[in-house]
Amino acid sequence: MNDTLKTLWRCDQDRFDQSELAGFQQFLVATRGLEFADYESLWRWSVDTPEMFWRCVWDFNELPALHPDQPVLASTKMPRAEWFPGVHVNYVSVVQRHVERHEVAVLCEHENGDVDRLTWAAWEAQVAALAQTLRDLGVRAGDRVVAYLHNVPECIVAFHAVASIGAVWSVAAPDLGAQGVLDRFSQIEPKVLIAADGYDYGGKTFDRSDVVEALVTGLPTVKALIRIPASNCRGARPAHIPTVTWSDALIGEHRLQPTDVAFEHPLWIVYSSGTTGKPKAIVHSHGGIVLEHLKQMRLQMDLKAGDRFMWFSSTAWMMWNYNIAAMLIGATACIYDGNPAKPDLNRLWSVVERHEVRVFGAGAAWFESCKNAGLEPRQSHNLEMLDGLGSTGSPLLPDVFDWIYGSVKSDVFLSSISGGTDFASACLGGAVSVPVVRGEISCRSLGCAVSSFDPAGKPVIDEVGELVITKPMPSMPVSFWNDPAFEKYEASYFDTYPNVWRHGDWIRITDRGSAVIYGRSDATINRQGIRMGTSEIYRVVESIGGIADSLVVDLEFLGRDSLLPLFVVLEPGRELTEALIDEIRQAVRSGLSPRHVPDVVYAIDEVPRTFSGKKMEIPVRRILLGQAGAAGINRDTMANPNSIDWFIAAVSDGLFDVG
Repeated sequence: MNDTLKTLWRCDQDRFDQSELAGFQQFLVATRGLEFADYESLWRWSVDTPEMFWRCVWDFNELPALHPDQPVLASTKMPRAEWFPGVHVNYVSVVQRHVERHEVAVLCEHENGDVDRLTWAAWEAQVAALAQTLRDLGVRAGDRVVAYLHNVPECIVAFHAVASIGAVWSVAAPDLGAQGVLDRFSQIEPKVLIAADGYDYGGKTFDRSDVVEALVTGLPTVKALIRIPASNCRGARPAHIPTVTWSDALIGEHRLQPTDVAFEHPLWIVYSSGTTGKPKAIVHSHGGIVLEHLKQMRLQMDLKAGDRFMWFSSTAWMMWNYNIAAMLIGATACIYDGNPAKPDLNRLWSVVERHEVRVFGAGAAWFESCKNAGLEPRQSHNLEMLDGLGSTGSPLLPDVFDWIYGSVKSDVFLSSISGGTDFASACLGGAVSVPVVRGEISCRSLGCAVSSFDPAGKPVIDEVGELVITKPMPSMPVSFWNDPAFEKYEASYFDTYPNVWRHGDWIRITDRGSAVIYGRSDATINRQGIRMGTSEIYRVVESIGGIADSLVVDLEFLGRDSLLPLFVVLEPGRELTEALIDEIRQAVRSGLSPRHVPDVVYAIDEVPRTFSGKKMEIPVRRILLGQAGAAGINRDTMANPNSIDWFIAAVSDGLFDVG
C-alpha cells in the first residue's frame, strides 16, 4: 500500500453508534426523514441545503424553538449574508443551561502544579457578580470590554460576564508588549480594562504592572480598571480612573440573567496575525459562534456533555475561544497556564493523564517537537481516558501521524483540522465515521462548502488549488471593526473570486473527500512554472536525520534569476556539513522535483513562528527582498520574536543582495 494512503484508524460500529454524529443522523431520520449512506453524502446535503442543515443543528442542540416560518438565511450573497433575522440569543444562556451538572465546569493546572477548579455553580455565581460590577461601571450592550490576561479561569469568567450583558469582548495575552496591545485595543475604543498584574512562565514571574498602566494611558476611552493581583508584582494603580480588585468585583450574590441580543450582535473581536502593520479587528456574532461551535464540538470532535476537553493555547490564539466552547455542550474546559515544556515536553501529557482529559489538542508544531524529542507517551503515561486528539496551526506531517499512532495511542481518533481566526473555527477536520489516513485531513466540516479552485476559478479534484468557501457559514465575520463600507473585509477574502471566500491556503481535495494543505498560497514556490507548497519541501527536509526544523522561501529579484534559500535548525551536536547539504539536495531532487532543490542552505537557531505555530515565510521573504526591516515586523505577534534578527542581520551584512 502506498504510504500516502495508509489508513491509521477506523471507527468500529460500537464506537460510531455511541457518537454524537450518529445521534445527529438518527435525529435527522426521526425528525426529517433524512438518511445518509456515508459522511460524504451527509456533507453534500449540509452544503447544498444550508438553511435546512443549520436549522437542524439549532434543533438538535435544543436551542429555543424557532417558528416554522422563521427564515434561516435571508441573504446568501457573500459578504454580508444574513443569518436568522429576528432571532435573539446569548452565548452565555447556552452555557448556563448546564449549571445543574455535577462535574467541574473549568479546570486549570498551573505551571507550579496548583490546580483551580470551578464547579458549574461557582462559575455561574462569579459570572453573575462580575456582570453586575460591569453594569455598575457603566458597561452596556455594545460597549467593548478588553482583557490583558493569561490562560486562567478568571479569563473565562470575564469573557462570559462581558458577553452576558451584550458587551463585546476582546483579549490579549500578557506576553504582548504595550504597543502590540494598543495596536489592537485602540481600534475598538474599550470602556473597561480587565488585567492581571503579572503571570508566571518558565519558572519566572513577569510583572506587567507598568504595561497595564501604559495601556490605561494609551486607551483614553477606558473608564475603569479591574485588576487581578499577582504574587511578587507591584500592582498597577493608575491615578485617574477607578480601580477595582478582582475579589471586590465578585462581591455579592446576584442572578445570572443574560441579555438576549440579535443573532448577529457582536460577541467578540479577534485579530488577524498582523505580522506587518496593524492587525485587522475581526467581529464575530453570538448566534454564529454558538451554532458553529456546537456543531464543531459535537459533530466533528465527538465531544459529549461531561467530557473533559483541552486544547493547549494562549489567549492570543483563536484556539482559546475554541477550547472554552466545550462549555456550550456541558463539557469541562481544561486549560494549562504556563510553559508546556516545564520541566520537559511530557508536561502536557501529564496534565492529560492527571485530569483524565478525553479530547486533547495542540499545535502541530508541539506534536512535532514531542516526536523529535523521542517521547513515548503511551509508555510513560496512562492515557486510557484519552479518546480523541486534535492538531492545527500548520500541516501535520505524515511522520507525525505515524508517531501519534505508534507512540501515543493506536486507537485514538485524530482530527487534524484547518481553519482560522477569520471564522473562528475549522472548515476541514475529522469525523468519527471517516477513516484517518496518514498525512491527510479526513474531511470537510459539515456546513462548510470547501472547494479547490484552479487559476480560472473552476473547482478541481486531486489537483492543488486555492482553498475557497463557496457558500456562507454562520461564523464568518459580521464585519471588521471600523470598516463600515466593508472595503477591508472584501479585500481580505473576496478580491480574487467574486462572492467566493478565498482563504489563502493551497489545498488538494481527494476523490475520497479528504484534503491536504500545502501551505499559504501567497508563500508558494513557483520554479519554472512548477508550483510547490512549502509544506511539501518541509516533509522531505525534516525527515532527514539531524534536522529539527526548516524554513524555505523563494526570492524573486527584479531582473535576476530567483534564489531559493533553505534555512535549517539542526539537532544538538549536529553541524551543517557539505555532506548534509548534499543529502538535503538529493532528497528534494529525488523526492519532489529537481526544480525545487535549494540554491543555498543556512543553519539558524530558530524558525520564526507566530503564536499559533505557523512558520513566518512571508515576513521572512519580505525582509530578504528588502521590502521590510525590523520596523515592519510586529514582534508582539511572534512566539519567538528574537528569531527574526538573524534574517535582518543577514540583509544588513550583505548576505542577500537586495539591490
